[in-house]
Amino acid sequence: MSHSPSQPLTLVATGPLTGRVTVPGDKSISHRSLMLSALAVGESRVEGLLEGEDVLATAAAMRAMGADIARGEDGVWTIHGVGVGGLLQPANVLDMGNSGTSTRLLMGLVASHPITATFVGDASLSKRPMGRVIEPLMSMGAAVTASPGGRLPLMLRGICPAVPITYTLPVASAQVKSAILLAGLNTPGITRVIEPIATRDHSERMLAGFGARLTVEPSPAGRVISLHGEAELTPQQIVVPGDPSSAAFWLVAASIVPGSDVTVANVGLNPTRTGLIAALRLMGADIEELDARTVGGEPVADLRVRHAALSAIEVPPDLAPSMIDEYPALFVAAAFASGRTVARGAHELRVKESDRIAAMKAALEACGVVCDEFEDGLAVQGSGGEPIAGDATIETHLDHRIAMSMAVAGLHARKAVTIGDASPIATSYPGFVGIATALGAEVIG
Repeated sequence: MSHSPSQPLTLVATGPLTGRVTVPGDKSISHRSLMLSALAVGESRVEGLLEGEDVLATAAAMRAMGADIARGEDGVWTIHGVGVGGLLQPANVLDMGNSGTSTRLLMGLVASHPITATFVGDASLSKRPMGRVIEPLMSMGAAVTASPGGRLPLMLRGICPAVPITYTLPVASAQVKSAILLAGLNTPGITRVIEPIATRDHSERMLAGFGARLTVEPSPAGRVISLHGEAELTPQQIVVPGDPSSAAFWLVAASIVPGSDVTVANVGLNPTRTGLIAALRLMGADIEELDARTVGGEPVADLRVRHAALSAIEVPPDLAPSMIDEYPALFVAAAFASGRTVARGAHELRVKESDRIAAMKAALEACGVVCDEFEDGLAVQGSGGEPIAGDATIETHLDHRIAMSMAVAGLHARKAVTIGDASPIATSYPGFVGIATALGAEVIG
């Protein structure tokens, strides 16, 4: 996956944002639905799959290891799996593009199969550390040869049988947890992950849905997730709910653009993913849940959000695991609040697609917003609802969330905010600009 040429983007809003929109399928669930379907014996069907570049990288990798994956004209994906233990040696390197989730979870799958895979990625992904996944997988018996700093390109040689482990997560990371559990699927015995701080639980929900023997129990040390290995997974019919990380941009946009009234349909509200909604409500955002329901074991609702005066808060650090991908959008909301918002406890932002703390500070300051940087977060001085200055071109650092967050910031700016390179948006939200214009924004330039 080569990076496409730079694509500048300037969005403006000359009036309120209004309408009803849907967002792409949840990225976390989309990745996992492809992987687990590829390990089931028989045909699984997936509706609402996110068709961004990251998820397509997962589909390509699973095809390379033997699964039959096809997209129907109706948008439904069918997957004929190879069974747990049935992954085949890929003929070529696995190009993960920009997807850290694909890389870390697939490393887990390969670790307990007798195959060798070489993982490569784009410039952004190649800077991201993989050591936190390498360590537990090597303790299960896999052999890893990585680039300096535990980075891509790396080669992982799996082992069968692997050794079951009990592993306490040193940092809150759903990706590390999931990698270990996926490795445990083809490992005899019981693989356990102890999670001192709860992270998103899509892997646990979906593993159980596919028929894996899995328990989740509280303990003084945290949540203990135990998976019985040598599992037999059964094919499933999966409906992927809308991604709350994609909905985040419209929740913030409607909150900051005067007069706006936007409904975002079919948003997944897994409690491990709703930190941004909680934070925005603490700031005074008007977010209403409509038609709450359960789809495929995941809570879902339509979210109606109307413009509201936002007030600065001290963001509760315990929200961090449930909103780690939404901090860039939160920082934008903070730029329009009354007072100084302080967000701490988000060390993980330093090692995402970019250093999101440094990148958002630079982007907001370029637009006239006063920020203070901490090792684990930002303080943002808000405008009290007034437009920010704007008149800036934003460096995205190949990070889709920086690009979309700052495009939203530009919707309520005195002068245009131009995203220097909007091409990374395609990794998670190919239809972002189309939705923005459907709500009333305009593309200029």
